[in-house]
Amino acid sequence: MTPVERTELAPGFSIARALTGLWQIADLERDGRTLDPAATARAMAPYVAAGFTTFDMADHYGSAEVVAGTYRQSLDDGAGVQLLTKWVPKPGPVTRATVREAVERALDRLNGATIDLMQFHAWNYADPSWLDALFFLQELKGEGLVRHLGLTNFDTAHLRIVVTSGIEVVSNQVSFSLLDRRAAGRMSSLCLTSGVRLLAYGTVAGGFLSDRWLGEPEPDWDALETWSQMKYGRFLRQAGGWDALQGVLRAAAAVGRRHGVSVANVASRWVLESPAVAGVILGARLGVSAHVEENQRLFAFALDADDHAILDAALAALTPIPGDCGDEYRKPPFLTASGDLSHHVESFPPPFTVRERSDGRRLALSGTSWETTYGYSRAVRTGSRILVSGTTATHRDRVMGRGDPAAQAHFVIDKLEGAIQSLGGTLDDVVRTRVYVARMEDWEPVARAHGERFGAVLPANTLVRADLVGEEYLVEMEAEAELGRSHAPSPT
Repeated sequence: MTPVERTELAPGFSIARALTGLWQIADLERDGRTLDPAATARAMAPYVAAGFTTFDMADHYGSAEVVAGTYRQSLDDGAGVQLLTKWVPKPGPVTRATVREAVERALDRLNGATIDLMQFHAWNYADPSWLDALFFLQELKGEGLVRHLGLTNFDTAHLRIVVTSGIEVVSNQVSFSLLDRRAAGRMSSLCLTSGVRLLAYGTVAGGFLSDRWLGEPEPDWDALETWSQMKYGRFLRQAGGWDALQGVLRAAAAVGRRHGVSVANVASRWVLESPAVAGVILGARLGVSAHVEENQRLFAFALDADDHAILDAALAALTPIPGDCGDEYRKPPFLTASGDLSHHVESFPPPFTVRERSDGRRLALSGTSWETTYGYSRAVRTGSRILVSGTTATHRDRVMGRGDPAAQAHFVIDKLEGAIQSLGGTLDDVVRTRVYVARMEDWEPVARAHGERFGAVLPANTLVRADLVGEEYLVEMEAEAELGRSHAPSPT
């Protein structure tokens, strides 16, 4: 068999370019079922023997971390495998103590002294606690508890904020497939310029991009077998439906016949050859089924120009998945197994502290020292109107997106959104924005960031050049929102 390709994800840290994903352990443990960690761990051995030494999991993938830790403990020195995990905290404030607790819990489960790659997921960018979590994780990286930091399901704007704010991440794990090509655009461009690599999941769309479904009738969407099928069933319906999928399957099958490989091989190879992609994550139902030989064939061929022409013709019939990477977890349409966030999040606390005044006004405070020193609120709500103060890219005592006007603009809009959310509104309620740039040459990247975030809202807008307080600040914005009747107090 062809050897499994490897790549250096970071200096001195090599991974298999086909990672084995353990998310289906959670699916196997549905409805109160439990897995024997030792027996399930033994099912990892054939993958490692074939060269698939890299495993991806998360704190919420059932007992996946325990299973992987059990396998590592069975090795003579615990070396030779790379165990990648994720931390997906609930929305709301985080502290150094809660971050350390999460890391130490993962270390205990994984039976290791260092986490090879800790990947972080944020639910609500308008709540800046996600930055606290990453800065605290970076401190633990400095202590040696974490070897490398990564992200999962981050969009392009917020990956830009991370890499321009001194947070050392090496990867971003995102959905990427023939059906979901969001990562091929701005995300890949940013990764190629910043050195961040993509780890792609969903490359076979829960099995729908495989020979099994070629020529088959549309399934009963209410009677699917796995969470993966439920999730990617939503993706493929968003991408154009069953007939469109069949067109892609026929094209992939034609390419597969040229190389003597499967539809799934073609689908994953197409993603693997994207320049920003370090590896593809292929799910395993440990102890139930194994696809070791099938996965090895992924490295036995390469796509040529004729292959791409066949695939491109079929892809032209698809409807693009809306938004950017990770949007399926943050905004409609929620392309999750349940179609919403009910399996993930119970509630979203206000991003900022809210104070009620006796005169009926409500104040949102973001906690910067400027607010207390100079006597103002981040935002004030009176009746159905919310006024947000001039806002710069400041988080606590840090400047975010230093030197990058687009990154600063996105972070500023996050703070505007956090203030408005805290007072009961959304960005959709914004009716006016005012934008101040320190350097006129920055107007276009700032304006483009504004367009990305407000393109569907279209508030009244003014952009001018102005001297800002602090040479490190490239942009400042303020906003006004008028809440609709769904937000307004009931008439008396």
